[in-house]
Amino acid sequence: MSDTSPANGPHPQILLRFRDLAERYDGILCDIWGVVHNGVRAWPDACDALHRFREAGGRVVLITNAPRPSAPIREMLDGLKVPHHAYDDIVSSGDLTHAMLAERAGRKAFHLGPERDLGVFEGIDMPLTGAADAELVVNTGLFDDTTETPDDYADMLAAFRARDVEMVCANPDVVVERGDELLYCAGALADAYEALGGRVLWAGKPHPPIYDEALARLATAAGRPVERARVLAIGDSLRTDLAGAARSGVDALFIASGIHGGELIREDALDLPGLEQSFRQADVWPRAVMSRLVW
Repeated sequence: MSDTSPANGPHPQILLRFRDLAERYDGILCDIWGVVHNGVRAWPDACDALHRFREAGGRVVLITNAPRPSAPIREMLDGLKVPHHAYDDIVSSGDLTHAMLAERAGRKAFHLGPERDLGVFEGIDMPLTGAADAELVVNTGLFDDTTETPDDYADMLAAFRARDVEMVCANPDVVVERGDELLYCAGALADAYEALGGRVLWAGKPHPPIYDEALARLATAAGRPVERARVLAIGDSLRTDLAGAARSGVDALFIASGIHGGELIREDALDLPGLEQSFRQADVWPRAVMSRLVW
């Protein structure tokens, strides 16, 4: 890998300091889990880097596949001590899910996921029912992600598929980092359902609607449209963050210590051959790579 390659092509730049790249951009779309925090505590260096970018005149929209509307996400960030000065706005997969459900108001829905995600139904005329009577499955994740795996849902998914029930996936992530653990998310269940031939509507990254909304919020924060060539997406997932950036025509900065850290960090150093192999296999090429986000 070199430091002279074009964006979204082989050989991304390896960075030690984000400030060496930051001046190329007017706006950032930054992932949360794996970049700003690990589900247990915030990363002060990452928060500082985003703050310094904003102090220099840039704007930051946090973009997350959390299956809850952005208001409770902000409360959670407050609890983790992520400072408000690190970002301008938040867009969540839950926001997009809420809009999808509003378009399907009146249908009987089965909520596949924990009670903490019920906010996606707020203000929508959508009666919740048992699995056998559902006309729609709203998948926000496993009921208990600390003890269950997608295999525990094989019979349920097969029954939905037999009735050709449509699924809305509120979080395309397959796994999420929580402390030192990786826990399954709604995307793992949606993948299993699609493998059975089930119909899935996807909210969140890497799909374009969440990027369109995030770019609109970025323009509002900046007080003017921000050219996509001047927007950088920061994230730790090949499947969602890098693929989503490529689909939306913006550059990407890959944070290797997130959900792929166990594969791509060796003895506290980047595994450069492993990085290149991973990018080739996924066919995604970021502008640059960092171990962690540091100014």
